[in-house]
Amino acid sequence: MRLRGRKGIREELEALPQLVVLDAAEYKGKWKEFFGNDKPIHVELGMGKGRFISQHSVLNPDVNFIGVDMYDELIRRASEKALLAREELGLEGYPPNLALLRANIEGIADMFAPGELERIYLNFSDPWPKSKHARRRLSHPRFLEQYAVILNENGEIHQKTDSRTLFEFSLNSYAEVELQMKNISLDLHRDEVRDDLVLTEYESKFIKQGLPIHRCEVVVGEAALAAYRKEKADRRSREAAKEREDMEKAKQHTSQG
Repeated sequence: MRLRGRKGIREELEALPQLVVLDAAEYKGKWKEFFGNDKPIHVELGMGKGRFISQHSVLNPDVNFIGVDMYDELIRRASEKALLAREELGLEGYPPNLALLRANIEGIADMFAPGELERIYLNFSDPWPKSKHARRRLSHPRFLEQYAVILNENGEIHQKTDSRTLFEFSLNSYAEVELQMKNISLDLHRDEVRDDLVLTEYESKFIKQGLPIHRCEVVVGEAALAAYRKEKADRRSREAAKEREDMEKAKQHTSQG
């Protein structure tokens, strides 16, 4: 797929160095210098028109965000979304915690240094339905192995898709490389639209069509995995305590009867 952009679009992007990065290798290992702080970095691979990453940047000022796509036209449209997201809050200018990176995800190892990222978003990635193209799926084990390197100790992958085939493939891929999955949903908005989760353009469209959205979170970093295990142990402990309490109440009720 090729997106046609208007003439002069590259010049427009070059005029936005505070927002747009056209040479991925330039900031590998130096993204904190780009943002001017040590805040955690979350990246969306294949950001499309940029609604998701722009909204996240204005809602979460304590996190730095990078939207990645390979087309000049999508980078341009995302820059407009970024301005709009700020204007809706009565603010001017581009979000200071947002970068738009023009790059091919195939070269992700040349974009980020080991442990440089805290979260990766895979939102409605191309499902590449033909089996012969499976290696191109962004949840293929060959990509997961690279994500595991560039994510830090708190690293996670958050995925959303409307493709049941891609989701099944992804779950099997996470299992194949022995990553812990959590919060798996086959129909994310079944009961009501999850307003606590920022929606993408595609997601809003699919919700209106009544299509199910599949979502999961994948724990990658050691600290994130330890936190997940503690949370699970604490939950089991609370459930056991509640069960003992209910049994005790039942005994007392029986004895009084």
